[in-house]
Amino acid sequence: MSSLNYDIKNKLKHLNIFEKIIAVNVVVFIVALILRRLQVSLRWIELPSDFYSFIVKPWTLITYAFLHYDFMHIFFNMLWLYVLGRMFINLFSVKIALNVYFLGALFGGLLFLLGYNVLPNVFPNEARLLGASGAVRALLIFLCAYMPNKEFRFFMVSIKLWYVGAAIVFLDFMGFFGLNPGGNLAHFGGSILGYLYATQLRNGHDIGKGFGRFMDSITRIFTPKSPLKTVYKKKAKDIAGYTKEEFKEFNNQKRINIILDKISKSGYESLSKEEKEFLFKAGK
Repeated sequence: MSSLNYDIKNKLKHLNIFEKIIAVNVVVFIVALILRRLQVSLRWIELPSDFYSFIVKPWTLITYAFLHYDFMHIFFNMLWLYVLGRMFINLFSVKIALNVYFLGALFGGLLFLLGYNVLPNVFPNEARLLGASGAVRALLIFLCAYMPNKEFRFFMVSIKLWYVGAAIVFLDFMGFFGLNPGGNLAHFGGSILGYLYATQLRNGHDIGKGFGRFMDSITRIFTPKSPLKTVYKKKAKDIAGYTKEEFKEFNNQKRINIILDKISKSGYESLSKEEKEFLFKAGK
């Protein structure tokens, strides 16, 4: 039994951040399935369309993105997340990946609330939002906007990423006339965030930097402090308003951006050996 526990802990330890998010979603799905069989309400983690109901449950702006009731819903969301997550981690830092994902969930939820409360004639019925689709859309559209001319092969056809992004957005627009208009509002919110984040990052501006710092401060609250006292700590000097670590990360991301632009225009094989090694190490 101890050997099994060790194997499980070892496997979990080596999962990338999106694989861990997938694991959390699967666990929540199983728990939700059991609780619903026991007729326990889960409305306290669903995002309501009514603004006043949301005010007393503000945490639902995040928790809804971890909740799925339908097997096909969670299956396709997690399949997309697995594929996109591996691409993202190989090209960008974990911090940027998490910023895009969680900001996508937030923007998706906010657009859902905005649509139902500002346009009640268009969205007349009360609804509840759940699922990671908005966050996954943010990752997908980010990649499509950041590397629009990068091609991938679909069977025997080469397709540029911006074609994929345009098709996804069009399908979401058509979804407004279907059975799930609220879900498509969340998709649009995630898509808008992904597009804005990518275009701004290409210009050297990380719009998720403040959100990342906020999440770091929240994480530190729940991180146990070491009993060992720090005897001496050299304060890192600022460089143009950044710490040395942030400046190094910024320069690395800038170099990654240049390499990705080169891939988008001329393909992976156009990279030099040094550029390939740098991109591989950055992905690690």
